[in-house]
Amino acid sequence: MARLDRVKNLTGLVEWYAKSERLRQLVSLVVVGGVIDPEDTGDREERAECEKMHALVEQYKLKGDMRWIVAQKNRVRNGELYRMIADSKGAFVQPALYEAFGLTVVEAMTCGLPTFATCNGGPSEIIKHGKSGFHIDPYHGAAAANIIADFFDKCAKDPGYWQRISKGGLERIYSRYTWEIYAKRLLTLSSVYSFWKRVSNLDRAETKRYLEMLYVLRMRPLIEKVPLTVDDPEPTEAGSNIPPSPKSPLPRHFF
Repeated sequence: MARLDRVKNLTGLVEWYAKSERLRQLVSLVVVGGVIDPEDTGDREERAECEKMHALVEQYKLKGDMRWIVAQKNRVRNGELYRMIADSKGAFVQPALYEAFGLTVVEAMTCGLPTFATCNGGPSEIIKHGKSGFHIDPYHGAAAANIIADFFDKCAKDPGYWQRISKGGLERIYSRYTWEIYAKRLLTLSSVYSFWKRVSNLDRAETKRYLEMLYVLRMRPLIEKVPLTVDDPEPTEAGSNIPPSPKSPLPRHFF
């Protein structure tokens, strides 16, 4: 379940599956992503991946072994897809060449799906290999296919194995990736930052330098253009020898 582009590597997953006769005998493949018709996208990369997907289906005769579903934008429907696969004792595979975090990995594990995810990026931290899921190397497709096949082989011999990996994934999510945990960590970081900002002079010094720069570059030239108000000289009486009161010196602008 992902975008249909090269980095997400959905076509790579299809090719791993197609070339592994052992895996094809054990399970069917469901791919959720992209568009089915290349004419439905204006993105050149997505179009190329879509055409490649069709070519793989034809080349390896995958009709009947594989189901391709267009990308779902409805989150409720996505959740139902996760649950449907979990209810049938399936698994979730995230084959990306690189994944910064791995939201779909967290979603799948939250639904109790045993998960196979790329070892490059965030999923390598989310999953504890062999306990809450499995790491796969997207650059070694045959080895990745064997890891997946080994899992389903073991599930066939030990019906409780699927449940143990599913439970391990749920425990991992509930211990590290719930919204409650995220909120507490965010509040902790906010408190630490506020304390650091209070005791450190660095932030205040930087602010002062910024204000000085703003004054020199922008405010002082503008202030110098403002006309000054000067009081009119006091009128003198006719014939009086009393000189007018001297003017006050003009004020100077300073910072």
